[in-house]
Amino acid sequence: MKVRFGVGLGAETSPSQLDDIVDHLENSGVDSVWFSELVYTPAVDPFIGMAYALARTRRLKVGTSVAILPGRHPVLVAKQLASLAALAPKRVLPVFGLHSALPAERDIFVVPDGRRAAVFDESLHLLRSVLRDKETSFDGEYFTVRSADVRPLPAPPLDIWLGGSAPAALTRIGRLADGWLGSFLTPDEAAAARRRIEDAAAVAERAIEPDHFGISLAVGDGTIPDDVLAAVRRRRPDVDPAELVAADWPALHRQLDGYLAAGLSKFVIRTVGETDHRNFLDRFTTELLPRQN
Repeated sequence: MKVRFGVGLGAETSPSQLDDIVDHLENSGVDSVWFSELVYTPAVDPFIGMAYALARTRRLKVGTSVAILPGRHPVLVAKQLASLAALAPKRVLPVFGLHSALPAERDIFVVPDGRRAAVFDESLHLLRSVLRDKETSFDGEYFTVRSADVRPLPAPPLDIWLGGSAPAALTRIGRLADGWLGSFLTPDEAAAARRRIEDAAAVAERAIEPDHFGISLAVGDGTIPDDVLAAVRRRRPDVDPAELVAADWPALHRQLDGYLAAGLSKFVIRTVGETDHRNFLDRFTTELLPRQN
């Protein structure tokens, strides 16, 4: 499996830092940069960020970690992705999720009450069809289109990855996605999630590529900030936060060993507590690029 590491940009990344970050990653040989969907923060919108980073580079891959699909029209999303892929072939890595991780932002992505999962499934079917076929017609419960013709179609077709860790989310990934980017899971939990995804794919008579399983991880600068600890405890009160967030680079390496043993090979790494983004990027390059194969 190809082991790859990318840098995740979070709420702490301001637009004024983006040119320096992207240039550093491009020149350092880092595999990818990932933009989060964080509407009520200074962070750049993921689709705008991807376009900016792609225009500024020739090698760096860009992804969303993760963008919300339910609440967006899939044909318009397909047009955005197809346009990016035409401008930068083989460098666009879309990952979508069910809803925002931030409760305050969930009302932005409007869907009928109680139907978010159903809208997500239908959105994925339509998105994949429009990105694959010419003049797609689609009659669903939530979307109807006639002769949708998004051009140019990406060649090769874009892989659509999904986030999520709930049983229904993992089943959806097996049925409808090309890969998985998890978060807030221990290595043992990630291994179980991978098995569930592969089982769901087998039932649907399809398969996920063996190296299309990844996870988003965080690393501190020696400690885990109190606000991060509190946020992790709210999200996973059943797990010691130190199992999910690495306080320093040696702890991150130990975590990576566990995730690699669990069958994961793609990693999006973000910093928590580090105020100097240059220092984080230098450490990222020194610590993680030697672990790629």
